[in-house]
Amino acid sequence: MVELTIAICGLLLLAYLFDITFAKTRVPSVILLLALGWTVRQITDYFQIPMPELAPLLPLLGSIGLILIVLEGSLELELDRSRASCISKSFFMALVPMLVFVIAGSLILNYFNPVSFLKGMINLTPLAIISSAISIPSSQNLNTKNKEFVTYEGSFSDTLGVIFFNLIIIENINGKYILINFSLTILIVLIASLVSTLALTYLLGKIKHRVKFVPIILITLLIYSISEFYHLPGLIFIMLFGLFLGNVEKLSHIKFIQKIHPETLENEVSKFKDLTFEASFLVRSLFFLLFGYLLKTSELLDADSLVLAVGITAGIYIVRYIHLKIFRIETLPLLFIAPRGLITIVLFLSIPAAEKFPFITQSLVIQVIILTSLIMMIELVTYKKPIKKIP
Repeated sequence: MVELTIAICGLLLLAYLFDITFAKTRVPSVILLLALGWTVRQITDYFQIPMPELAPLLPLLGSIGLILIVLEGSLELELDRSRASCISKSFFMALVPMLVFVIAGSLILNYFNPVSFLKGMINLTPLAIISSAISIPSSQNLNTKNKEFVTYEGSFSDTLGVIFFNLIIIENINGKYILINFSLTILIVLIASLVSTLALTYLLGKIKHRVKFVPIILITLLIYSISEFYHLPGLIFIMLFGLFLGNVEKLSHIKFIQKIHPETLENEVSKFKDLTFEASFLVRSLFFLLFGYLLKTSELLDADSLVLAVGITAGIYIVRYIHLKIFRIETLPLLFIAPRGLITIVLFLSIPAAEKFPFITQSLVIQVIILTSLIMMIELVTYKKPIKKIP
């Protein structure tokens, strides 16, 4: 047990080193963490070091990591009129290319395979979602405009992607009523999220005990878990809670909001942000280290899935390029900042066995994640900020 503690602490310190050196190396930490986890597995196998069964921890870490990542991203989003254009463009860039990729890909799969169109959408949706866990930290060297766009787009992509995935995976709903049922579900969740957000914000300002942020985070996890148990889009609550906390002072002109005294929350919200960011780093690092540890060399080098992985990756960038042009958004470097990661793995693992395509395997998912991360790394290494001309 002591040896395991030493190993975990050492690995997390290395993960922190990867994070703080990114500004210089521009190598996405996800690649280094996966490689580190894989290397540890080779060492433990070579020396026949006994290890506990770790695979069951992966879905748990993934779910907690997803919640913290979306919360972290939404806490960073600033809502004001000056950012309206950036917010709207990033929203549609998160939504439209995802839908186009999933629908077009499902039509192709349906053409070559006698399977349902819906089944194709279920399998392709995880691959259509940008990972904010990778894209947002990787944008720190970009100019302010592009960094804001990546932050908004990554946060929207995670949230909209999970909502869309929940929509198409819900079983036992009559097809012609699915949109009506889902619209009512969204409305109910929005109302419940608003009430929960106000209640949690009120608690944040009223709790005087030395321990106040952990209960808030635990209640947030509890609400999300209950919503997921009933197949409700709980990430809507997470994003609304983060957006509200991050912009509570800008809403102080609303009489109802004034009752929770937003002017007194600034210091508490700042501390809550810091705790959320650090918890997100910890869980995210553990997830990718564990996933790398559980990787099999045969999965990484699977030649059969690699061909399809390259094709899917090419499709991702073709669809993205077209929509960047349509929405008149700067192409470079944004075209290549579309990595797949934690959210892709979490959703892929949650696909029911009966709904999985035999050729959309874990090997393929891993290869797409690595390819998109490597492409992003190459773009970030070669990208140089334009020099502002002094008039």
